[in-house]
Amino acid sequence: MDEQQLNDAGLGWLVTAGVNTLADYLGIRLLEAGPECVRAEMPVVRHVMQPFGVLHGGATVALAETVASIGGCLNVNIETHVAVGLEINANHLRPKTGGIITASATPIHRGSRTQVWDIRIADEAGLPVAIARCTLAVIPKPADSAERHHVGERSLISDNSPV
Repeated sequence: MDEQQLNDAGLGWLVTAGVNTLADYLGIRLLEAGPECVRAEMPVVRHVMQPFGVLHGGATVALAETVASIGGCLNVNIETHVAVGLEINANHLRPKTGGIITASATPIHRGSRTQVWDIRIADEAGLPVAIARCTLAVIPKPADSAERHHVGERSLISDNSPV
């Protein structure tokens, strides 16, 4: 999704929300964002790999929690609440040594205090790389959260990851 598409969909806050965050550093790029499905991709490059040259499970889990958290936030009143990770588990199914992985998150449960999201992560050929389940806590939005979003050179919609 580009900046105009996000703004047109009323999701302009996503343009700067991910700047200078872990998602930004990992090169995560948002492809689709809605209350029923969130999709994002991440390049499999050196800084997301284990010392042995394969994708690090922690980077995969960070991608999974990112798409779940964005989806969670799209299902609450973002002016007053946010959805943040409470628990996540993942099964790593296939090693990756390069290319791009894509995460797709769909809700299983959307309650007023918790949400549960199913995340499927696949490679370019659509083969499963990992599956995850993420439980989110719906909490009041921190009063100073707007101050934490600094506009920088990168965002979740750009392709300027440090490769």
